[in-house]
Amino acid sequence: MRVLIIEDNPKMAGAIQKGLRAHGYAADVSHSGYEGEDLASVEPYDLVILDLMLPDRDGVDVCRNLRRRCVDTPILMLTALSGTDDKVAGLDAGADDYLTKPFEFEELLARMRALLRRGEATEGRTLRCDDLELDLYTRSARRGEKEIELSNKEFALLEYLMRNPNRVLSRTQIAEKVWDMNYEPGSNVIDVYVSALRKKLDRGFERELFHTIKGAGYRFGVMD
Repeated sequence: MRVLIIEDNPKMAGAIQKGLRAHGYAADVSHSGYEGEDLASVEPYDLVILDLMLPDRDGVDVCRNLRRRCVDTPILMLTALSGTDDKVAGLDAGADDYLTKPFEFEELLARMRALLRRGEATEGRTLRCDDLELDLYTRSARRGEKEIELSNKEFALLEYLMRNPNRVLSRTQIAEKVWDMNYEPGSNVIDVYVSALRKKLDRGFERELFHTIKGAGYRFGVMD
């Protein structure tokens, strides 16, 4: 999952970015409203964390403009203002949820999970494919009776693949969702991570779940 943090306080933005990356999210940061709006409009983010009070423009204006530009990405608004009127203004502008500073990071993660679940009514805390299970809360994987340890980036990649079963996904699509803006297009890092997941999740099992589609990318799921 790829998240954009629009927050002018470098310390706050850096702490959120570090925490999200530690939990397997790809996280980008913008310190201004204008730049953040442009990034959210053109990049394939799954969620936007938007500060209400920005130096160049109000977060409510950014939110309203994104909705006017038909950007339907979930928006979680952050604010140091706890007044009802401020929250109503943000929600009326198109924000999906509100979180008042200071907050516990676990609450931020919980609200993010809730927003990302919207529109996916059949999803609970676990993703499943064949005999593979991925627990989104404990961030653990199990195939059959085998517990499988994953790094944060392996978990993020596997989650994206499991949310898109039986689809051919190009390396560009994978990079856009799992890696942040620092990803180098010529890198073979995606192939390296897919190979690592194959070793952990396919080796020793009867049915393979990872399939290379020559010249196109990767397909995840049980082949007929």
